[in-house]
Amino acid sequence: MKIKFLIIFAVVVSACKPQIKPIGNTDVEVFNNTNLYFDVAFKNDSIKKSDSILRLDAGRVLLKKVTLPTYKIQPKVIADVTLTSNGDPWDKSGSLFVVPASADLSFLDLENKTLKKEQFTDSFPGIKTAVIDDKIYQPNIELLRFMTPFGIGFFNEDKRVEALKPVYIPKWEEQVTWQQDITQLLPLLENEVYIGVFIDTWTKEGYNISVNLHFEESTIPNHTKKKQGVIPVVNTAKYAADQKFYDAFSRGNLKIEIPTDKILKNARLYYITTGHGGHAEGDEFTKKENIIKLNDSVIKQFVPWRDDCASFRRFNPTSGVWMEKATWKGEEIEERIASSDYSRSNWCPGSDVKPEVISLGNLEKGTHIFEFAIPEAQALEDDKINYWMVSAYLVYDE
Repeated sequence: MKIKFLIIFAVVVSACKPQIKPIGNTDVEVFNNTNLYFDVAFKNDSIKKSDSILRLDAGRVLLKKVTLPTYKIQPKVIADVTLTSNGDPWDKSGSLFVVPASADLSFLDLENKTLKKEQFTDSFPGIKTAVIDDKIYQPNIELLRFMTPFGIGFFNEDKRVEALKPVYIPKWEEQVTWQQDITQLLPLLENEVYIGVFIDTWTKEGYNISVNLHFEESTIPNHTKKKQGVIPVVNTAKYAADQKFYDAFSRGNLKIEIPTDKILKNARLYYITTGHGGHAEGDEFTKKENIIKLNDSVIKQFVPWRDDCASFRRFNPTSGVWMEKATWKGEEIEERIASSDYSRSNWCPGSDVKPEVISLGNLEKGTHIFEFAIPEAQALEDDKINYWMVSAYLVYDE
């Protein structure tokens, strides 16, 4: 009799709960084949506006305010980026990012000069959270890191390029598309937010880029939204004109203090890292260990490296090609190799970059210190532009 009563009680309570009405899947277009380029003509102007798109840092950054859905049922969020060259033949670093809506100040204030680089206490302004005149500045949070291929789509019919096509690929690809699951960043992807994309191009032609966010609603009944939080930790990417390429790992470690007035349950650190520049012996082409510490304890120590870059050859029509000596059947021969084939510091021309996810358990109330080190990183020197793009953020359960 008692069991029967409990079953009836459970059914009645369940029936009294408000039913969560699903809103279905949603696709949000951020950019549609938008030309991103560098134009020295407006280099000294902080921001240009065209339709609903802001162009910053002489055009290398596109920024757009979008309205995103608010789900009561947990969705999956996919970032979808498609890119072609519009005449830029080179491989360039790229970053899709969101400006934290909760911050009082952001890189947008740094770019429009209402916030000056001298107001920051370090020589690399805007890479970490700071308190400025009682206002909170937060860095951009990276949604997806990518690297453009050499000349994809634009140069495919070029006679010189066609002559360089390896026999093992049927054709040059017309475009490159990257997709990543960014559901962990859902707390930042609601209501009105600024979504931006940066490509380090230095040509007037640049690239054409499309960005879409896909929200795929769960079909699990009564699977209510899991409450999570996101805290930006660091982002060394050069988004604003007053920012610089981050070569300071060559001079010491980067320490970040993260204060919290509550327990961060099931905390995870998402860490994205790529090394760039310096010619053949620089940080791009030589293995460099990354070391991450939390409160003086090493939580991750690894060498970020990609050695599968030759698999991206079909995306890289304008890659330079050389002859290298190799041994085949006991004899020394010469074989063609493209620049895009060479292994690199966690990226290939035409690849996206997956974050390293580090489980931290529960973080207690108080101040926690993250320390990032790349002991053998090299400095900027003349035309040897060594630098590291490192971004990290915390995700936790509430």
